[in-house]
Amino acid sequence: MQIDRNRIIDKNQDFILKKVNNFSVFQSFSCGDTDLNDFIRNDAEKHRNELLAETYVLMLQRADVPIAFCSLCNDAIQFSKDQKSFLPEKKRYPYQPAVKIARLGVDENYQKKNIGTYIIGLIKHFFIVDNRTGCRFITVDAYNEDRVLAFYRKNDFQFLNQKDTKKPTRTMYFDLKRLIT
Repeated sequence: MQIDRNRIIDKNQDFILKKVNNFSVFQSFSCGDTDLNDFIRNDAEKHRNELLAETYVLMLQRADVPIAFCSLCNDAIQFSKDQKSFLPEKKRYPYQPAVKIARLGVDENYQKKNIGTYIIGLIKHFFIVDNRTGCRFITVDAYNEDRVLAFYRKNDFQFLNQKDTKKPTRTMYFDLKRLIT
């Protein structure tokens, strides 16, 4: 695996994850979700231009067709006093630094092939190997749908709390420190 600042090349899988510069590659992309399709076609570039999020595309190295995308942005999470027990005493800041998976979509033709899990693994790798800003957690506001929540649970994300059980999205997190200790 070759890792550059904004790109990961996985020669074993024939994949490349890179920052999106040309959003027109997504005009025929469909992940089967209207909201995600609308975001990648109409809003992702605006988010980048406003410095709100960066979008990455997963492509086969031999083809110029997007397989999946993820948009990342900065985040912070606040744990309750009870939840902070796993943090060292001197490191219990009121807010903990995080990167948020703002959107994640896999093309319909590649769904059910562990591509989403693969991308999450790359994101974890991105922020473990050359952590650019000091980022302890990955967060996501996951759609409150059984299959979506099961996907993130399968990828070792935990619920931040139980206050959002009836809301359209659930806040979940993954502790990157688990991967380096």
